[in-house]
This record gives sequence, structure tokens and C-alpha cells, in this order.
Amino acid sequence: MFKKWLIEKGIKLFIIAIALGVGIWYLSHSIGGASLSYTSIDTFMKQIGNDGDITSTNGCFLCIYIEKLFEVLGNATEMFWNGIVRSLWIIMALGFGIFIIMHSLSYIREQATSKDVKDLTDAQPKLNFGKWFDKVWKTGVRVIIAGALLGAINWGGTSILHIVTQIIVTPVMYLGSILSMAATGVISGGTCDMVITSANSNPLASVLQPFMCVMGNLNTVVLAGAAGGFALMNYAWLGLGAGLFTWIAGLALVIIFLIIGFDLVFQVLNVIFKLIFIIIFMPLMIAAAAFEQVWGLAKKVMSSAIDMLVNSAISILKISLKITITYAVVYFAADTFYPTPADGFTSIMPPLLGEITPVNTDARTMSVINVFTECERASVIDGEIDKDTFKQCFMTRKSVVEARYPGAFNFMKDGLDFLIFMIGVFFLYRWVISPKVDELLKVNKEGKEQFNYGDWVKDFGKTTYNAPAKIFNTVRDKLKQG
Repeated sequence: MFKKWLIEKGIKLFIIAIALGVGIWYLSHSIGGASLSYTSIDTFMKQIGNDGDITSTNGCFLCIYIEKLFEVLGNATEMFWNGIVRSLWIIMALGFGIFIIMHSLSYIREQATSKDVKDLTDAQPKLNFGKWFDKVWKTGVRVIIAGALLGAINWGGTSILHIVTQIIVTPVMYLGSILSMAATGVISGGTCDMVITSANSNPLASVLQPFMCVMGNLNTVVLAGAAGGFALMNYAWLGLGAGLFTWIAGLALVIIFLIIGFDLVFQVLNVIFKLIFIIIFMPLMIAAAAFEQVWGLAKKVMSSAIDMLVNSAISILKISLKITITYAVVYFAADTFYPTPADGFTSIMPPLLGEITPVNTDARTMSVINVFTECERASVIDGEIDKDTFKQCFMTRKSVVEARYPGAFNFMKDGLDFLIFMIGVFFLYRWVISPKVDELLKVNKEGKEQFNYGDWVKDFGKTTYNAPAKIFNTVRDKLKQG
């Protein structure tokens, strides 16, 4: 029994190690040059390949895939519109004919039993055709408008799809993008062009760019957190005075932002498919609006669609708040430990939340700060930090400062406290930050959604993760039976 448990755990740990290894390798290769010091946000932005647009950074590995996804879904949406509209307007016309017949029969039955109507043999029967015509012309106008929007009279159709997308969906995404960039502070060091040229025929093009800004923003913050971890690891790896616990603390910081980043990606996927659902089923909602009786049943769907749209914008803000709060907590810890004391300056974390001038610093602390700042500036070559140049500068200036202030760089060896703090940050995010932000910006009154695509993908990943152990158990049982 113990052997079985040990083998299962060994397989799972092996899978986790591979996944983390690939993730860490990718984050490392997404940051150009060596991660050593980030006293300026410009240095960090250049190292991740930001050429003025945060969606073009090296580590935005999902950006290209989401762009392709939007392209495929946009073309599929347009094909769906073209296919379904050809049948919808015919169904609407037949429905209008059936409505007239049923309404006329109902009117005749009502008039036949009405006390206000005289015998039909009377020379002047009092038939109230105004009541019959009033409902017919109102429904007729609704059918004509809906048919026009759907392209039944060579107007509307997919062009309306573009217009509705730009008027309804795009502003919501644009607002969410701006708020997310402002919340994380990325807007101070990078930009994101949200203007779409009219030459792009994809109906989702106007939604894509603001959404890409959200992805670029999330990617930038994740890379910033990982860069701080790599800096700590390099302090130990390059022999700059750090110890083993500092290296482990750096690794823990990288893993934390790797896990948080993928957790938020699942939530991003859920937002994407909510928007696609709204856009694809818009023709059916337009057709339903043509008939009062049908609209009485379909208006709940429309109300849910509007809630989904609002929820999508708020979900973007929630994602940004989660990563921002976590980054702020880690930044405070980095400010406290690297270097000490807490004075608004840290050498390892890019100042995404705004570059802060150190306060209440004595001569010793300023000397340490100047070593990181000057060596970072001196070692930047073609927008990337050269590790050999930085090490040579750092060791030279460090010895000068320590000759005057012995033990000034001892903080680089004290990695245990920061490691414990990082473990606490992970639990803080998992059980405090994430649930509290969800609770604060909760939109769905019924609680958990009936279908959450991001959760479905996450559950699929967990199933895949448990697959090797299930395969092992199946093979073992078969061998026993044989």
C-alpha cells in the first residue's frame, strides 16, 4: 500500500517538476539579458522587448494565440451570421403571417362575443378594426426593423455585427483595459494602441485589441514579479554575496508568479468565451425581439447577455486587482529586505507601481542604493543588462562601500525571512486576496456560474495531471489478474 502511494506521488511530483521547469525556463527566456537590478522601469521594459506596445513583449506567449483565436472565432461568427440570417428572415416572415392569422381569429372571436358589436345584418355594424390594426402594424414595424438588421433587405447583416460590436462590446473592453493598466501601473512605462483600422474585416477586431492590452498588462506584471525572483537567484549564482536561502527565496518568488499567472489565464479564457457567446447568438436575440410573445420568453436571455457583458469588464478589473495587490505585497517585502530598511527603494522589483524617491535614508543606505543604481546604468548594453559588466561594477563599488560601512551588504545573505514571507504571500493570494476581490466585485447574484470555461479548462488539466497514476493503477491491476 505504501509502495503504491509512493509511486503515485512520485509520478505526480515528476509531472509538477516538468511543468514548473518548462514554465520557469520560458519566463527566464522572456527577459532579455540578466535579471540583476531594476531601479528603473525603463530598464525592465526594454529587457522584456517592449518597443512601445505591451502586447509585443517577449513573454506574452498567449498574445499570438489569442490573436489567432479571435481571428478564427471572428470568421466563424461571420459565417454563422451569413448562414443563419438566410433562414431567420424567412422564418420571421412566416411567423408574421401566422401571427396575422392567429391575431385575426382571436379578434373575430372577441368581436363576436362583444356587447358593443351589433348584429352583422345591421346596416351599420360597429366593428373596431382600429384595435386589430394597432397590434398588426406595431408587430410589422418590429419585424421590418429586425429583418433589416439581419440583412433581409440588403442592409445590415454582418455590417451590423461590426457596428454593434464596436458600440456595445468594444467600449466595455476598452474601459476594462484602461482600468487594468492604470491599476497595475504599467500605463506609466508602456502603452497599448487600442485603435483598429477600418480595413480589418474581422467582426471581433475591435474587441481584440483592448483584450490584447489586458493580456499584455497581465503578462508584464507576471514577468516583473518573476524578474525579482531571478534577480535574487543571480545574486547567489554569480557570487555577489547572497546565500542559498536567497536563491531558494528567488525560486519561490518565480514559482508564485508563474502559478498566479496561469491561474489568471484561466479566468481570462472565461471572459473570452462569454464575449463570443454574446456576439454569436446576437441574431437570435434580434429575431426574438420582432415578436412580443417570443420576446417575453427571450428577454431573460438578453438580460443574462447584458449581465455577462458587464461581468466581463468587471472580471478584467478583478484579474488586474488580484495581480496588482499581490505585486504590491511582494514589492513591500522586497523594499523591506532588498535592501534594508523599508524606505521606498528595492533593487529587485521593477517599480511598476510608480518610481518612488527613497525617504528617510542615511548615508549608508544611500551608498548601497547608489551601487545598484549606477551599476545597473553602467551595465545596460543594447537595452539589456550584461551580467559580467554588472558583476565587475558591483564587486568594485561594493568593496568601497563596505570599507566605509562594514556589513552594508549583509542583507543579501538573509534570504530565510524573505522565503518565509513568499510562502505566506502564496497562501495570502490563494485564501485572502483572490476570494476577497471576487466577493468585492461580485456581479452574479446567484453565485457560481453554471458554465465557467476557465474552470472547465482547469479541471481538464487536473484530470490530465491524474492520468498517469490512473494508467499505472490500471496496468498494475491487469498484471495481477493475469
